[in-house]
Amino acid sequence: MRTVAALFFTWSMATAAVGQMSNDAIRIGVLTDQSGVFSALAGPGSVVAARMAVDDVGGRIAGKPVEVLAADHQNKADIGLQTARAWFDVDGVDMIVDVPNSAVVLAVQQLAKEKNRVLIVSAGGTADLTGKACSPTGIHWTWDTYAVAVSTARAIVEEGGDSWFFLTADYAFGHAMERDVSRVVTGLGGKVVQSVKHPLNTPDFSSFLLQAEATNAKIIALANGGTDTSNAIKQAREFGLTTSAGRKLAGLALFITDIHGVGLASAQGLLLTTGFYWDRTEASRAWSRRFFERHGAMPTMSQAGVYSAVRHYLKAIEAAGTDDAQRVVAKMRETPVNDFFAENGKIREDGRMVHDMYLAEVKSPEASRQPWDYYRIIRTVPGEQAFRPLSESECALVKR
Repeated sequence: MRTVAALFFTWSMATAAVGQMSNDAIRIGVLTDQSGVFSALAGPGSVVAARMAVDDVGGRIAGKPVEVLAADHQNKADIGLQTARAWFDVDGVDMIVDVPNSAVVLAVQQLAKEKNRVLIVSAGGTADLTGKACSPTGIHWTWDTYAVAVSTARAIVEEGGDSWFFLTADYAFGHAMERDVSRVVTGLGGKVVQSVKHPLNTPDFSSFLLQAEATNAKIIALANGGTDTSNAIKQAREFGLTTSAGRKLAGLALFITDIHGVGLASAQGLLLTTGFYWDRTEASRAWSRRFFERHGAMPTMSQAGVYSAVRHYLKAIEAAGTDDAQRVVAKMRETPVNDFFAENGKIREDGRMVHDMYLAEVKSPEASRQPWDYYRIIRTVPGEQAFRPLSESECALVKR
């Protein structure tokens, strides 16, 4: 009788754990830019990464199938919100991941908080996600404006780049980037000479670049992303700005797809900060080659971050025995992140996943040995130094 009772108890506990799932499947929504300015750095590649993560756990967690949905937010906050609301209310989506475009992601973070659903941001960069806009169910996984500001700006100023001109995308991400970088530059004794704002998806930067040339600033900082960054790099080379003595271009949100798009001849010498580089370790190379077979391009840090985030999320569901957002996020915080993307990464109470970042220099065409061999890693920036310290946080969740 005791054996029968013990077996019944074990069966009951397992059934209860599975029964704590909110519906018949665990649903993950990849909300991304499928065809616009951020589509190369996120977009279809982020969908591929999420599906790889699901495939690698056998397509099931805690007895439930895992499904991946994908949608294009078209870089419009209203469309992103409409999609996220329908996913939460109609389709039973448990977690949304990726979300490039800071205006979109800030709106979706607020909705996910209201609906008690998980949001894990890989492509969106605004550091406000773990600051004044933080959420108990929101996690910022891959990079942010503060991290690239600290690493890239500090390195450039220390090497003599002490006067800066900002070419800034005129929305939340660009504003946050310029703010964070300016703070580092001035804090180290440099100065911001001038700043100009441009609309998202600007094809012609000539008037802005002429203003930069007139200032004689040593550093032209590109506080934008995606094709805006690529176009600005190409046109700066055409204007001869980056061949002027003592003048350099700084890409503050550069991805490997940007370098691939403009070519090493145009991008060589650029300094940038990244959260991931495919050719850094044996583990990163092995995963990236699998990704390349499916996608036809090496992964950006955002796409690699999507895979890492989805795997960690699914492990947390299995360990917690539920897909309840609060309990899953708590389990994610308890568990270090150790995979090809991060070593001993940890999720803080403000939602920031703290991991090492890497300062890199873009190679010359002559130094590149194979396709996608684009970066020379100059230094590793420990996560505790790369991301904003909790002592400076505006997040209401941080204990004072």
